[in-house]
Amino acid sequence: MSAAIKRTVEDGFSRVRVRGELSGAKRAASGHFYAALKDDNALIDMVMWKGQAARLAFRPEDGIEVIATGKLTTYPGRSKYQLVVDTLEVAGEGALMLLFEKLKARLGAEGLFDQERKQDLPRLPRVIGVVTSPTGAVIRDILHRLADRFPMHVIVWPVLVQGEGAAAQVANAVRGFDALAPGGPVPRPDLVIVARGGGSIEDLWAFNEEVVVRAIADCRIPTISAVGHETDTTLADYAADRRAPTPTAAAEIAVPVRAELQELLLQRAGRMIAAANRHQVLAGERLAALARHLPKREGLYAPQRQRLDDAGDRLDRSQRQRLAMTAERLATRGAALRPALLARRWDRDRARLEGLGRLLDSLDPRALLSRGYAMVRDAGGAIVTSAGTARGAGHLRLLFADGEVPVAVEGTGMPPPRPARKPPPPEAKRGQGELF
Repeated sequence: MSAAIKRTVEDGFSRVRVRGELSGAKRAASGHFYAALKDDNALIDMVMWKGQAARLAFRPEDGIEVIATGKLTTYPGRSKYQLVVDTLEVAGEGALMLLFEKLKARLGAEGLFDQERKQDLPRLPRVIGVVTSPTGAVIRDILHRLADRFPMHVIVWPVLVQGEGAAAQVANAVRGFDALAPGGPVPRPDLVIVARGGGSIEDLWAFNEEVVVRAIADCRIPTISAVGHETDTTLADYAADRRAPTPTAAAEIAVPVRAELQELLLQRAGRMIAAANRHQVLAGERLAALARHLPKREGLYAPQRQRLDDAGDRLDRSQRQRLAMTAERLATRGAALRPALLARRWDRDRARLEGLGRLLDSLDPRALLSRGYAMVRDAGGAIVTSAGTARGAGHLRLLFADGEVPVAVEGTGMPPPRPARKPPPPEAKRGQGELF
């Protein structure tokens, strides 16, 4: 029976549109959306499956008047009927404005629109990021105005600006620009413009979505919101650091006019030069005034010149006196240097030196060796000076004038008597007497 009722209901109400106020709106953990549609006299349950609920262009809340399109079916588990909704839209501009005000109040209470959160716009951004449709007139107007005023590097992040999925794309674009790293392959913008042309409140609704508002409020890059015409207002305008009445005005806010900036720089440079010149002139005048009170140069130099002249005179006199005294001493000492006296002293010193030389030759032991004497050394090279030492040495070395002879000492008794020798000739005897 339940199956028959189900077929009857679905065949009779296969496609319906119901207008009513949302009540008991909730989104289950599965992603499905459940609510009831009511008016003053009736109420009907509705369900929107996960796939359709994810594509909603607004956040459904209690009290919002909507138009639901779908089919009527039964739910045998509870013996009731319900509306399975394919599309859900806000019913009229008044309902959208009510939703707008509710969302504005809720997000404003969180501080997302506070003035303290606003960032200052850069004076001269080098890179500007634009979030908008790549094919509309908006991007052409922005690029044209930037080229006229001050050409800059512009990066366009293409997005849908209305319809299903537009809010998610706009939010992802803003967060994507904010996530770019400075110095990366894609330049990080110094300023972001979120722009769209004019339209109805329904057309602009993507820029009222909470996901877009939070992305703009959280963006660390200063942002300009340029959505719609001057009379249009979106929640993105409240969240942005600056609101522009039109996309063209956003370009004008973003950059100054280069020609005006150059003219301003020239004017300031001229004022700086004029100020420097005035300072130099005033300094010259003050210096001239001070110079008039200084004494004349000749008056300052005259005493010093006189002192220099006096010192020069004293130096000349002192040098002449010292030269005269030195000449007198030289003459006195030179008189004592007679040639004959010097010659006698020279002869005496030379004779003394020759006598010392002969004495040195007579005392040289090597000269004695040539006259038949020998020098006795032990095995260690020490000179042997006694017979007892020679007997105990064992081995000796006899040094003659023409070489050395090693000898061995035999026996410990007295040596045989030495035969008498003839007396030396007178010359030899005289030489030996000189030795001893």
